[in-house]
Amino acid sequence: MITSDEIKRRLWDGANELRGSMDASRYKDYMLGLMFYKFLSDKTIDTFRMTSGMKQQTEKEVIEAYHENYQQYGDQLVKMISDVLGYYVLPEHLYQTWISAIRTGEFEVQKVTDSLNNFERTIAVTGDSDDFKGLFSSSTLDLTDTALGSNLNERNKNIKELVLLFADLNMVALQKGDVLGNAYEYLIGQFAMESGKKAGEFYTPPQVSEVMAQIVAKTKSIKSIYDPTVGSGSLLLTVSKYLSEDEKKRLAYYGQEKNTATYNLTRMNLLLHGVRPEKMTISNGDTLAEDWPEDPQRPNDGVQFDAVVMNPPYSVKNWNKSNLKISDPRFEVAGVLPPDSKGDYAFLLHGLFHLGQQGTMAIVLPHGVLFRGGSEGEIRKRLLAKNYIDTIIGLPDKLFTNTGIPVTVLILKKNRPLGAPVLMIDASKTFVKEGKQNVLQEKDIAKIVDTYATSSEEVGYSHLATRDEIVENDYNLNIPRYIETIDGEVSHDVDAHLCGGIPFKNIAELKVLQESVPMIIEQALKEVRSGYVELTEPVAALTKKVLNDDHVSQKSKAVEQQLKVYLDKYWELLKIIDDVNGVTELRDAMLLEIKELLLAFKHINEYDGYQIIAEIWKEKLTEDAEIIALTDFYTAGRTRVPLMVTKGTGKKKREEQDGWIGSIVSNDLIKKQLFSEDVVAIEEKEARLSEVEAELMDLVEAVKVEDSDEESALSEALNEKEDAFTIGLVRSLLKEATKGNTDYTLLKKVEDFLNEKTILNREVKRLDQELKQATESRIETLTNEEIDDLMHEKWFGSLVSKVMRLVENPLTEELAVLEQLRNRYSKTLSTLEEEGNKLEQELEEMMQQLVVSES
Repeated sequence: MITSDEIKRRLWDGANELRGSMDASRYKDYMLGLMFYKFLSDKTIDTFRMTSGMKQQTEKEVIEAYHENYQQYGDQLVKMISDVLGYYVLPEHLYQTWISAIRTGEFEVQKVTDSLNNFERTIAVTGDSDDFKGLFSSSTLDLTDTALGSNLNERNKNIKELVLLFADLNMVALQKGDVLGNAYEYLIGQFAMESGKKAGEFYTPPQVSEVMAQIVAKTKSIKSIYDPTVGSGSLLLTVSKYLSEDEKKRLAYYGQEKNTATYNLTRMNLLLHGVRPEKMTISNGDTLAEDWPEDPQRPNDGVQFDAVVMNPPYSVKNWNKSNLKISDPRFEVAGVLPPDSKGDYAFLLHGLFHLGQQGTMAIVLPHGVLFRGGSEGEIRKRLLAKNYIDTIIGLPDKLFTNTGIPVTVLILKKNRPLGAPVLMIDASKTFVKEGKQNVLQEKDIAKIVDTYATSSEEVGYSHLATRDEIVENDYNLNIPRYIETIDGEVSHDVDAHLCGGIPFKNIAELKVLQESVPMIIEQALKEVRSGYVELTEPVAALTKKVLNDDHVSQKSKAVEQQLKVYLDKYWELLKIIDDVNGVTELRDAMLLEIKELLLAFKHINEYDGYQIIAEIWKEKLTEDAEIIALTDFYTAGRTRVPLMVTKGTGKKKREEQDGWIGSIVSNDLIKKQLFSEDVVAIEEKEARLSEVEAELMDLVEAVKVEDSDEESALSEALNEKEDAFTIGLVRSLLKEATKGNTDYTLLKKVEDFLNEKTILNREVKRLDQELKQATESRIETLTNEEIDDLMHEKWFGSLVSKVMRLVENPLTEELAVLEQLRNRYSKTLSTLEEEGNKLEQELEEMMQQLVVSES
C-alpha cells in the first residue's frame, strides 16, 4: 500500500542523494529513463502473466516461466506480447534481471547498456518502432559519462544504486489511478526547479498548464490535440485530465519537439500515463523550419486539430533559418512574416494554421506580443480583423523557473461570432510567493477559468473590449489600456483635512457595512457639517456590535447549517471510496460544490472558500483517500506503518525505523484526544523545566555582569564556553563554602535547580517514551467510533471556523477602513496650528531658561 505522495518523496529524496554534483537537467535523463525501462519490463511480465494464465503466481515464478517459455517458443512468444503491448523486453534483459545480478554480486553497467541497446534493436523491427525508437540512445543515456563516476567502479556503484531505487515499485499497479504518471510528472517538475534556465526546454509550470488546459477542455468535442513545442508533454496530459473517460480513450495526441532528450521524455511521459502507442504521434524536429504534421494530399490546408496548446521558447532570435517566405501557408493569414529577431508570432501562426474551425488554441507568450509594433503590430491587426483572438489573460511575473518576465495566455478561435468582444483578464496581481517564485493558487486558477467561461466583467479584473475600443487603441492589446488597476487606498479629502470630519461619501462606499448593518453605522455617526460626519464611539466597540448583530449572526448560522450538510455528504463519500481513479473526481466535485454553496450568500468570497477545501485536499485528503480506496476506511484507520527517519550524514547516512505511525490516523491526534491526561502531565513538567532553565539563565547573567574585582564562588562554577553552571564544580565549591553565607546560599540554589532540571529531563523523556509506545499500540485497537472522531477532526477540525471567518472578513476589512478614516482626519488645520503654537511656546520658555542660566 503506497501512495503517490509517498512515492514522490522517496524518489526525489533518492534522486538528490544519488546524483551528487551532476546537473539536474542532465541527471533527469538517467533517472527518468531507467524508471521508464522498469515500466516496460513490468508491463512485459504482466502481459506474459495474463496471457499464460499465471494470475496467482509470484513475480519470481512468472519471470522463471517467462525464461522457460522463451527457450521453448522464442519469437512466437515475444510476438504475442508485442501484439498486445506494441513492444517487449526479452527475459535476459528485464529490469528484474539487473536486480538479480546486483543481489548476487554479478552486476556490471554493461548489463544495462546491453539491455537498452537490445530493446532499441528489437523494437526497430516492429510496426511501432517510431514510438520507441531512440528512447535509450547513447546521446540520451550515456552510461560511460564521467559525471556518473570518474571510473568504471564508481559508475558501476552509482548506476546500481539508481537501479535499486525502483526495485520494489510495481509500475503496472501504480499506473492505476495515474499514481505512476503523477510521480513521473512530479519528478519532471522537481528537476525543472533544480535546472534553472534549462527548465524551459521541457517544463511548463503546473498552474500555467492548468489555466490553459481547463479553458481548452471546454471545447465542445476534442478528438485530437496538438502541441508544436511539446516539451515533456505535460500540457497535452493536463488537457486530457479534464476530458471524460470516453473522450480520453479516443483522443489522439500529436506533438513535436526539437530537443532529442526532451522528445524522448515526452514519449515516456505519455506512455506512463497510459496513452496507447497508436494514440500518440510525436515528432523530433524543428517546428518552425518546416510544417509538421502535413497532409501530402492537401499541403496548403494543414492537418487540423480540435485543440492546440503551446508554451514555445520566448522571443527566439534568428528563427527563420530556413528562409521561409510569406507564401508559406502557415503565415499567409498574417500577410507579413514575423520579425527575424522575435519568433513569438511565428509559433502562434503555426499553431493557428493547425487549429480546426471549431477548436480552441491556448498559447503562453511574453507580454510584448500584445503591444510591440512593426510587423508584429500588423499581424496583431490582421488577427483581430479576422476575429481570431478570443481572450487575453495577463499572468504574474516569476511564474517560470527559466525567466522572471510576466507572461500572457492568448486564447484563439476561428468560429467566433461577428462583432464578439475580446475578453481581457488581468490576473497579474493574484498570486502567492514561494521562495523566489510566484505561484497561482487554486482559487486564482478557478477564478480565471470561471471568468472565461461566463465572459463576466469585474472592475479591476476583467473587461470585454469591443472592436471600437481596440481600434481606438490602434490595435494595441496591452491589458492596462483596458483594465485599470484598483488602488486600495481611499483618496484624501482636502476639506476634511482642513476642517475635520469624515467625508460621508467615504462612508457610503463601505458597501458591505451599509447593506449588512445600516442602522448600526447610522447610529454611530454624527454630522459635524454638511457632507461630513464623525464617529460617536470607538471602532473596537463598533466592531463588537457589528459582529453580534442579528443579521450577521443569522447569516453565520445559515452558512454553518449549509456547511454541515456539505460536510456530512462528503464525509460519507470519503469513507466509502473504493477506487483510486475516483479520488480526483470526488475532489473536483467537492471544490465545485463549496463554490456554489458560498455563492448563495452575499459578500462572501467563494474563491477563498474554494482555496480552503483545495488546501485540505493537498495537505491531507489526497493521500488519505488513496489509502482508503486501496483498503477501506476502518482497516486503514487501524493500520500502522513504520516511521522511517534519516540518521547520520554523508556516507554514514542511513534510514532507520523509529517506531510506528498511523496509516491515516494522526499519532498527535490520538495523543491529544485519547491520552489527554498524559499530554497535560508532560506539558506541566516541560513548563516547570522552562522555568528552571530561565532561573538558571538569570543567575548566569548575574554572574557575567558582576563588578566586583574579587571573583565569587558562583562565577567559579560557571563554564563560560557553554554559558552554564557545572554541577561538579558547584558541589565541590559547596563543600568549601560556609553554610549560611551568600556564596553557600547561591551555590545551593544553583545545585537545587540543576538537580531539578536533571530529574525533570529524565521524567519528560520517560513519559514521552511511554506515551509514544501507548499511542503506537493504540492504533491497532481503535474502535470505529474513535476512528470517526479522529479522522473528522483531522480533515475538518478547523474548516468551520475558517469558513465562518469568510463571513466576518468583509465587515472587519471595512471597519479597518473606517478606523483609518477616523485617524486620518482627527487632526485638522486648527489642531495642527494649536500644536504648533504650543511647541513654539515651549521652545521660547526653554530659550529663556538658557539665557537665565548663562547670566
